[in-house]
Amino acid sequence: MKIVLFQKDSKAPKYKQIVNAVESAIMDGLLKKDDKLPSLNVIKNDNSLSRDTVLTAFNELKNRGIIHSVVGKGYYVSTENIVVQQKIFVLFDELNSFKEDLYNAFLQNLGDHIQVDIFFHHFNTDIFEKLINDNIGNYSSYVIMPANLLGTEKTIKNLPKDKVYILDQIHPGLEEYPAIYQNFEKDLFNGLSSGIKSILKYQKLVLLFSDEKQPLGILKGFKMFCKKYKIEHEVVASIKDRVPKIGELYVVLDDQNLIRIIKKIKENKFVLAKDIGIISFNDTILKEVVEDGITTISTDFNVMGERLAQMILNNEQIRIENTSSLILRKSI
Repeated sequence: MKIVLFQKDSKAPKYKQIVNAVESAIMDGLLKKDDKLPSLNVIKNDNSLSRDTVLTAFNELKNRGIIHSVVGKGYYVSTENIVVQQKIFVLFDELNSFKEDLYNAFLQNLGDHIQVDIFFHHFNTDIFEKLINDNIGNYSSYVIMPANLLGTEKTIKNLPKDKVYILDQIHPGLEEYPAIYQNFEKDLFNGLSSGIKSILKYQKLVLLFSDEKQPLGILKGFKMFCKKYKIEHEVVASIKDRVPKIGELYVVLDDQNLIRIIKKIKENKFVLAKDIGIISFNDTILKEVVEDGITTISTDFNVMGERLAQMILNNEQIRIENTSSLILRKSI
């Protein structure tokens, strides 16, 4: 069997690409027990490498018990039943309660034999780039949540294309990758539309939106909804310095602003769902019980995590839209 590097222009260390190629061949059944590997010189010449680079790769494989050497003959696969440990790199923007649900569902559906390492870029492009570039070639799969960062495709393309899975948002330049994602524009529009009878009780719709962290599709869906139904509306970054007025319905995207608006309603002695309404984004157990239930527009994050695990385990190169719906409770 000819051992080739995954990508000639990859930034992964060359020795690591050889290791990954042998591992993939074993997992795919292309290499079996006692099969002989190409010689050091063959791999060196085929890939324009130094002999030391190939030797480093073979030594790592030997140390892990994947291959063994026979003096004067070469290198052989040690066992057909060897389990090549999969390691998954997961890069989230931040951790919150609903993403924790997603992550836990992902772990539960992978099985115990797979190692998962999670990292966070906190909406910082420099951190995003460093975390990916520092881990090129170290994992068998990469789950990337680009959030609303621009130009992420330039960094992501340094990873093996068939090992990358995009999560939550899809940007231009990332359409070629398998993904499980949300259509935020459509989901917000459809969610609000399904609750139109309750929404029309209010005189004004207020979206709490930060373009630093929130998907632009949410803003587009909100404006499209208000235009269609001719609803007075406003977009503000935070409720922190705003005094709510009777007749306003707030669409709240983050938990911090949700807490603030509930606190301001109490401070001003307003009545929730009578004077002021609230629709939150992304459902959690807490929102089921706070103030007898907060209405939400949400996808099912447990399904999202489960489906992501299946995609990786089955090496599915597909794109799945994880839809959202309105969960009507007593806050409107």
